Amino acid sequence: MSSAFNPNGEMLRVTGLHAFYGESHILHGIDLHVNRGELVTLLGRNGSGRSTTLKAMLGLVGRRSGSVMFNGTEINQTAPHRIARLGLGYCPEERGIFAGLSTEENLLLPPVVASGGMTLEEIYELFPNLKERRNSPGTRLSGGEQQMLAMARILRTGAKVLLLDEITEGLAPVIVKKLGEVIRLLKSRGYTIVLVEQNFRFAAPLADRHYVLEHGHVVMTVPKEELAARTGELHQLLGV
Repeated sequence: MSSAFNPNGEMLRVTGLHAFYGESHILHGIDLHVNRGELVTLLGRNGSGRSTTLKAMLGLVGRRSGSVMFNGTEINQTAPHRIARLGLGYCPEERGIFAGLSTEENLLLPPVVASGGMTLEEIYELFPNLKERRNSPGTRLSGGEQQMLAMARILRTGAKVLLLDEITEGLAPVIVKKLGEVIRLLKSRGYTIVLVEQNFRFAAPLADRHYVLEHGHVVMTVPKEELAARTGELHQLLGV
């Protein structure tokens, strides 16, 4: 499998994606695509299938069918650890910080999968809080610092496509603002980003395209050019 990145064109294409947890059928034929350097959001109410879509792309569900093309390669039958090594970075909602390790040890834990990842110095410049807390145990960090660490960890690996799950949930407005600045910077550096987000105000100005999910289906696709005209419709679907 080639892990070389296309200089332009499609990075992700999901077609007819179904996912199951045990006997529960959660996703019912998800279709979406993400071009290189784009940021798309998956919006929807709780239980709509947004987080499951990310997990299904990565093979982290009980059973899945359909197609997931990553950088021109079909990955629907690929093991999750191999998908990660192709350069797909995942920041899970639960963050996954190791209690027995310091901030810096947590940061250095994932393997480098491609060249061009951020150095420790660059990461500490981006997240000064982490530099100050680099010797603190991971679980002694605040919720906002833990979220920064979960994001920073994948930036070091060289992954150029980031799947970010509910990164603003439960965080103070000042931290949310900081995360918005970081995402804008990453986008300006050519990262491709899929953002699962409950906070529509946070997501709206960042995205090139919004996919709205309901009961495991994509029920609306809104390009940024149509956002102003369709905000009312979106608010109704999202219950904002």
